[in-house]
Amino acid sequence: MLPKGHRRKSVRAEYRATRGVEAEPETVVPVLDLAEDTELEGGVRMFAASAVAAAMRLDAYLAQAIPDLSRARVQLLIVAGQVRVDGVAAKAKQRLRGGEAIEIVGEPHPAPLRAVPEDIPLEILYEDKYLAVVNKPAGMMVHAGAGATDDTRNKGTLVNALLYHRSKLSDVGGELRPGIVHRLDKQTSGAIVVAKDDGTHRKLGEMFAARRVSKTYIALLHGALKKDNVTVDLPVARDLVRRTRMTTRRADGRNAVTHFSVLERLTTRYGMFTLVEARIETGRTHQIRVHAQSLAAPVVGDTLYGAPHRIALAVHKDAAHPPTDEESIGLERNFLHAAHLEFAHPSSPAGKTVSVDAPLPPELQEFLALLRTRRA
Repeated sequence: MLPKGHRRKSVRAEYRATRGVEAEPETVVPVLDLAEDTELEGGVRMFAASAVAAAMRLDAYLAQAIPDLSRARVQLLIVAGQVRVDGVAAKAKQRLRGGEAIEIVGEPHPAPLRAVPEDIPLEILYEDKYLAVVNKPAGMMVHAGAGATDDTRNKGTLVNALLYHRSKLSDVGGELRPGIVHRLDKQTSGAIVVAKDDGTHRKLGEMFAARRVSKTYIALLHGALKKDNVTVDLPVARDLVRRTRMTTRRADGRNAVTHFSVLERLTTRYGMFTLVEARIETGRTHQIRVHAQSLAAPVVGDTLYGAPHRIALAVHKDAAHPPTDEESIGLERNFLHAAHLEFAHPSSPAGKTVSVDAPLPPELQEFLALLRTRRA
């Protein structure tokens, strides 16, 4: 844990420093020392809002000021009537003036979540009594997040579907992640392996950690790679400002290696594209996507890492009229697909290899066919 007084230190300056940008001064909410700044009586925390809380929402202020409470947990307390401002039950969105007397009664008590079965179709690519390999569609989360606070965020996932179609899954991942050994991004489709018992789960986990599982993806990238075979060996870490993104620009990132091999180059009326096979040695969050961005060739459809929402027709210098919006094309998901998994079976007689191919889904085949018909 960080020292007192630094638990909510802004990381914006560090983020800018990694890019050679001069840091800008910013207002930082003072962190409450729960032993010194608050008075605890009968399970009630009592303290005064600082002056910088003026005009801030109550939930945002508390989440910044109290290091052991996330904003979701703060909102749970408020909804349960456990937060009072100047003696009155508070609302999450109410604006503070600074100086108010705030009371927090007790601790947040989120309702325990466990995954529940849902009748969602599944495409099984391989199955035996130990494990299964499923073809996950784009748009489906693998499992609910650990921070989910209500049942609405615990529906429609791969886990919900697995529980309906399979009577037994491993318990290693806990009640929210039964059977899940590894993950795919929500907008990435393709092959994902699921364990049915704890022993198989642990062995598969060790194999993934030791890089003894071969994982191959198909991706369509904007632009043209300079070489037919490119290896990106750059660390991957959480972006310090845009927390939903990863970055290769932090020296303290975890090592990550991706091998890109060109399958097809397309020069189209919508610009240049490169269809690649991506083989990963490691399995970092957003690894292929952020490594593609580092090559100035983001994955088509991946707006988080620089791809456009819509792809306009390229403007020819002799064109009489600029292209219209109606002539643009788009893809409602990332053109990234886990196409192949291969590994030694962890729980069957020695020598058996599981080798599974997941076909490219129709929406990606159709998009690729469209580009091929509109070559420049």
